[in-house]
Amino acid sequence: MPSNDDLAAYAQKGAVIIDVRTPGEFKSGHGKNSKNIPLDKIGEEASKIKAMNKPVIVCCRSCARSGQAASILKGAGIDVINGGSWQNVANL
Repeated sequence: MPSNDDLAAYAQKGAVIIDVRTPGEFKSGHGKNSKNIPLDKIGEEASKIKAMNKPVIVCCRSCARSGQAASILKGAGIDVINGGSWQNVANL
């Protein structure tokens, strides 16, 4: 898990927050500036995410799915950090 300082540094660089939970989970609560791209769509959306040309913070419910998403995005050459739970990044 990254420190709050690491997350703040990414936020200051204009990071995009991507919540990788299901749409139903996302509707039940999420950070106001986060985008919902479920984990099973991350691979196919990687080129669009890379085209944003911004660092990325991924989050989910517990940290597991965001860890998988971070690995996929890193493999696509994206500057990404695993933010852990969505509540952890909701106030960035």
